[in-house]
Amino acid sequence: MAKQEYKQLPKRSEVHSATEQFKDTIKTSLGLDLFKGLGLTIKEFFSPSVTIHYPMEQLPLSPRYRAVHHLQRLLDSGSERCIGCGLCEKICTSNCIRIITHKGEDNRKKIDSYTINLGRCIYCGLCAEVCPELAIVMGNRFENASTQRSQYGSKSEFLTSEQDAKNCSHAEFLGFGAVSPNYNERMQATPLDYVQEPSKEESKEETPTNPESNKGDENV
Repeated sequence: MAKQEYKQLPKRSEVHSATEQFKDTIKTSLGLDLFKGLGLTIKEFFSPSVTIHYPMEQLPLSPRYRAVHHLQRLLDSGSERCIGCGLCEKICTSNCIRIITHKGEDNRKKIDSYTINLGRCIYCGLCAEVCPELAIVMGNRFENASTQRSQYGSKSEFLTSEQDAKNCSHAEFLGFGAVSPNYNERMQATPLDYVQEPSKEESKEETPTNPESNKGDENV
């Protein structure tokens, strides 16, 4: 390892007399460095402001922003989209989703409780990706500060109101976890089985031999 060498800077000349101090003050006050600093200050003073005065002003968020979840409803009937399959609970890496269901008279799952512990959630979006019914999606509400844990995390907070769904006041979700509008064009057809033509060498090996020669071999 190379040895580091330190360089010693020359000592600054000390000002002793009052005349020298006065000259140094005039040079510092009326020098070009002072006007350079004032020019930069005046330039920034008249330039447009880039500061966002939060919370009075907020920047627009991306539709794929991952914040507090939403439980969607069907736009036509207003019924809940969640079928209680439990895939979001199983794939959750933070173990913050809990679903309690029971079988109804029609042998379909009924949801008794759906809770998300926002104190443990890391907002990875895996629950929105795995949901087959697009029932749970990632929203854009990031202001969820609270003094008590019991104030958030219940199903009633995440679920979209039935009246809004019936009135079509909210459109189909196109954010994180949703299907792309042009997914059919972007998907490439993948055949289940690739049929390959046999090569010339394989065709020669697979050609049947003369049956008469086989009979002669058997007699021998």
